[in-house]
Amino acid sequence: MDFIPYGRQNISKDDIQEVINTLQSSYLTTGPKVKEFEDKICQFTNAKYCVCVSNGTAALHLSSLILLNKNDKVLTTVNSFIATSNSILYANAKPIFIDIYEDGNINLDLCEEYLKNDSSIKAIYAVSFSGKLLDQEKLHYLQVKYNVKILEDNSHAMGAKLLKSDISIFSFHPVKHMTTAEGGAIITNNKSYYEQLIKLRNHGQDNCHNMTDLGFNYRLNDISCALGISQLSKLNTFIQKRQNIAHYYENNFNNTIIKPLYAYTKNSLYHLYVIKINFDEISITKDELLKRLKERNIGTQIHYQKINNQAYYQKLGYGNELTPNMDLYFEQCISLPCYVGLSLNEQDYIISTLIELIND
Repeated sequence: MDFIPYGRQNISKDDIQEVINTLQSSYLTTGPKVKEFEDKICQFTNAKYCVCVSNGTAALHLSSLILLNKNDKVLTTVNSFIATSNSILYANAKPIFIDIYEDGNINLDLCEEYLKNDSSIKAIYAVSFSGKLLDQEKLHYLQVKYNVKILEDNSHAMGAKLLKSDISIFSFHPVKHMTTAEGGAIITNNKSYYEQLIKLRNHGQDNCHNMTDLGFNYRLNDISCALGISQLSKLNTFIQKRQNIAHYYENNFNNTIIKPLYAYTKNSLYHLYVIKINFDEISITKDELLKRLKERNIGTQIHYQKINNQAYYQKLGYGNELTPNMDLYFEQCISLPCYVGLSLNEQDYIISTLIELIND
């Protein structure tokens, strides 16, 4: 069996042809494909405005500059890629790390406890971890009751609709639902935010090339957008495939010690398929299991280490927050391969190998 990564892109002949067509056109960057891609994202997500940028981190950075002021306190999850909270620091604001629910998403009930006791909190940065969509009613309730800004980091959930949040961002990294190679997008219904984002993406310049703000070169090129347009047309199919993979895993792990992070649901777009194993009940350790899976050509990942325990955050004074759910999750979690091109034969191999190693 060839090596099976935990995630990878799915590129077809029509994707390649769209890129070739753009390479043969008059524009390679800042041309018509960018606006076309943005318009199609708006149609897909029900957003009024979309700004495509060079990657998901750039999307978070620009969004934070729009939403936050210096020293603003922002509630955010301990369970995400570091870019989510880093973007708060980029805006000279202060992340407050919040524990998770058992499904890996930020604990919004705990967020409310913080909001009740601290009126200086200005925003919530919530992540649809693994693709499981956030509780929109609860988010909107917190937004209105406590007058806070809501950013949804939907890097794991391309396909999520924009409902009530101030801003939502996406990532188009190759392991995500769809790809532009590198790339990201910001969606919003706020025209003022949109106009600011457009300028900040392009060095802070207005349409007359007057620099009115200190901006960045965060533009996404036409070649990437051509690929994105082609990929977006297949996104629903990609999501369905990932959901089918998740459902098959769950059915085959029934009556074993291997448990899904959460029961199969159509409310997840399954960027990741995460399992939990209580290693206290078996003889093999987590590290040894991961090592043996790799030796059998099965790639896995751990999503994620606690952000507040990262060395840089410890330098800032973080690391002592009480996060019992996250601590237990980290002890037990493993991300298994889950991507569109994963074959049934490969998935059966992953399942049988994992069960064999655990029972060995």
